Amino acid sequence: MAAVAEGLEPETAAVEDAAGAVTDAVDARLGAPPLLSGNRLSLDLHPRGCHRLLHLCAKQVRQLLEVEFLQLSGHEDPQLLQATLARLPSSLPRLRSLVLKGGQHRDALGACLRGSLATLPASLSGLAHLAHLDLSFNSLETLPACVPQLCGLDALLLSHNCLSELPEALGALAALTFLAATHNCLRTLPAALGSLSSLQRLDLSENLLDALPPEIGGLSSLAELNLASNRLQGLPASLAGLRSLRFLVLHSNLLASVPAGLARLPLLTRLDLRDNQLRDVPPELLDAPFVRLQGNPLGGPSPDPHSPPGTPVVPEMPRLLLTSDLDSFAVTSLGCSVTLACGVRLQFPVGATATPVTIRYRLWLPEPRLVPLGPHDSLLSGVLELQPHGVAFQKDVGLWLLFVPPRARRCREVVVRTLSDNSWSDLETHLEEETPKRLWARCQVPHFSWFFVVSRPVSDACLVPPEGTLLCSSGHPGVKVTFPPGATEEPRHARMQVVRVGSRELPALLGEPEAAASPLLYLSQSGPPSFLRPVTVQLPLPPGVTGLSLDHSHLHLLYRAPPAATWDDITAQVALELTHLYARFQVTRFSWYWLWYTTKTCVGGLARKAWERLRLHRVRLIALQRRRDPEQVLLQCLPRNKVDSTLRRLLERYRGPEPSDTVEMFEGEKFFAAFERGINVDADRPDCVEGRVCFVFYSHLKNLKEVYVTTALDRRAQAVRGQVSFYRGEVPEEVPEEAEAARQKRGADAPWMATLPLKLPRLRGSKGPGQGAGLSLAPLNLGDAETGFLTQSNLLNVAGRLGPDWPAVALHLGLPYRELQRIRHEFRDDLDGQIRHMLFSWAERQAGQPGAVGLLVEALEQSDRRDVAEEVRAVLELGRRKYQEGIQRTSLAPGDLGPPGSSASQSPEPAQT
Repeated sequence: MAAVAEGLEPETAAVEDAAGAVTDAVDARLGAPPLLSGNRLSLDLHPRGCHRLLHLCAKQVRQLLEVEFLQLSGHEDPQLLQATLARLPSSLPRLRSLVLKGGQHRDALGACLRGSLATLPASLSGLAHLAHLDLSFNSLETLPACVPQLCGLDALLLSHNCLSELPEALGALAALTFLAATHNCLRTLPAALGSLSSLQRLDLSENLLDALPPEIGGLSSLAELNLASNRLQGLPASLAGLRSLRFLVLHSNLLASVPAGLARLPLLTRLDLRDNQLRDVPPELLDAPFVRLQGNPLGGPSPDPHSPPGTPVVPEMPRLLLTSDLDSFAVTSLGCSVTLACGVRLQFPVGATATPVTIRYRLWLPEPRLVPLGPHDSLLSGVLELQPHGVAFQKDVGLWLLFVPPRARRCREVVVRTLSDNSWSDLETHLEEETPKRLWARCQVPHFSWFFVVSRPVSDACLVPPEGTLLCSSGHPGVKVTFPPGATEEPRHARMQVVRVGSRELPALLGEPEAAASPLLYLSQSGPPSFLRPVTVQLPLPPGVTGLSLDHSHLHLLYRAPPAATWDDITAQVALELTHLYARFQVTRFSWYWLWYTTKTCVGGLARKAWERLRLHRVRLIALQRRRDPEQVLLQCLPRNKVDSTLRRLLERYRGPEPSDTVEMFEGEKFFAAFERGINVDADRPDCVEGRVCFVFYSHLKNLKEVYVTTALDRRAQAVRGQVSFYRGEVPEEVPEEAEAARQKRGADAPWMATLPLKLPRLRGSKGPGQGAGLSLAPLNLGDAETGFLTQSNLLNVAGRLGPDWPAVALHLGLPYRELQRIRHEFRDDLDGQIRHMLFSWAERQAGQPGAVGLLVEALEQSDRRDVAEEVRAVLELGRRKYQEGIQRTSLAPGDLGPPGSSASQSPEPAQT
């Protein structure tokens, strides 16, 4: 293999040759999908794809000469990737489509990672037949010099890179009909862009463009132009010369006017001007039904009648609507109002910043290291990160976070928590109602950091001066703290939180009907750990107990000092002063205090159990399988009071066993689901470790994951029975066997929580009695026998390749934006779940409708996913060919070869991708 790859030593080549042979053998034994199928070579989802391609080149496989479609991952080693690409002109001379996308890998919190591809070898210009080049989701900062030399290029995809400009040499691509460079850092465009006379579709949305070159009017064939979410302040008059233009998208810019000639474009059927600063629009456009103008200050703001003549009118604040959970936008001195797809609103007042600032945002999945919670706190939202961190604004920025309010709101409050100066603090928060079941948490933020919404016990605070003061609880008027004069030399802040205790909790735990406890009291303060003089604390006596009738030997004052989880009985160390309703005592240090009334003598250990029970949530676990596709498994952890309503909603599309028995879990506790009996999780996702799906339980969020599973077992029965078990804690290297797990008791500390049965399809590719190779899935009736069907398996393959582009595909399929928001909210912890739900729910609505497959292909092309559209066309073509072959066989075969309904009298199933 010494002649195979530049940059590889002979010893390395020999090792790769042997490794490739072993890999082929393993793939054949495991029934892995073939790498080389017809004229298509797919290596983007296979580990060590470059090694495999070099191995095929070394073997001089003749099929390589016929390959027209190649897919490689941008996450390969950069040097090895360069060496592999340099081989393409000589090894794959007929290559027409080259996909080098990144984005297949995700970070620890689910965001797509860019590939390592930063350039291309010069020899790649030798691909004389290349018509389609996809370099999306990589790390390109400049366009490789070989790209403008690919004179036959028809489609060039550069989205989600780091490009700041495009070269003038791009004008040499005379055959180019489609160019996409969305989500880059483009600030200017080359004048040579106007010489691309064949260009039909141009997408430059989500960049930093503030102007367009006049030469853009030379794009005589341009039918679709997308410039949304840039910084455009004006448009050249030459734009009115694009006589072939049908779609023009300009929303979320800074446009104050548009050329009047746009109204006279003969083919224009869609003009999107939403969320700009338009005040004066040509009358022809105002009356046109295809123009969208929402979010513009049309007519301009009205002057103040009390202002002196000649006073300038302050322009209306720009408004932006962003559709991604990971993006950026610009803020100027004019301020702006921004709405993010994740249900977050930002209000930058005029003058918040003197110079333009680029704001980056990202919505993170919650996990313990990002979400510090107190012992009695509950998380109500995801984690929003705003960058640049620590940037100071001249005026506070308004932030609105959307959340579902908790059912238990007595003596609790909702706050926005943020990281400031390396410590977490709670902001002053106001609630606004969007709907009865959805609220906004509004606050003012002086800087940018991480933000999330928390429900906590009501917190009361005061400033303690040297003269002393009184701190009372707003939720429990009987709880007070008195600071005497001289308790502190310097003013310090004191805070109080009171946690309600259910009247049935303690008697049930102790087995003592007369047992009772006061509310839990937590005191904290800033400054030295001790006060100079004792501070008097007042707690109400436990319910049913009065100072005139109680037995003093049964009253216990308990104390807990974090971070220890133990409770100490300090009754003998303090002087308890009792009244008819209250108990008072003096302390010099602040911490947790709890008053018990019980006949038990050693209550420290019992107090710890009681405190844990206060914080435990009673939940049940469910495992359901989609009725149309049993390989799609839904796993969810639900509060037991929500199980019945959730199942009623899900059982129209899913089926499965009864939920588990009640399990107790802490807020923010980690657990995982492990599939057993030869069941493999088909997922490349950060929350899946060696087939085990990781969860973090948050009582007010949807603890839901959807995964696809396959079985490694091959049985004669029609289905293979399996099961999924749930365990506490981090994912271990080894999971207990099923029999061992079933013997364990589900105590509070036991790792095993529940096991639920699953019924899964047979192994694909296996053969049982009377069965052919492969598992046949019933078609969804997308298409027909002559034009070809798409099955669930085909749609699953499409879903697995869409990634972050799925919202664009959904909109082009005709799904309303409101439904996209609902899907994002319902599956906000699971990108794969969002994609599959969108695609399969659309397919179910299209069942039996003519033209559905064509609509899907068109939507993929309009969303810059021609690679997926070509794969769908290939599947349809294979299905049509097999259908015609089936017709020929049945027409030539004797009529009595098989009974009606046998395989001899049926058309074959479409190919599985």
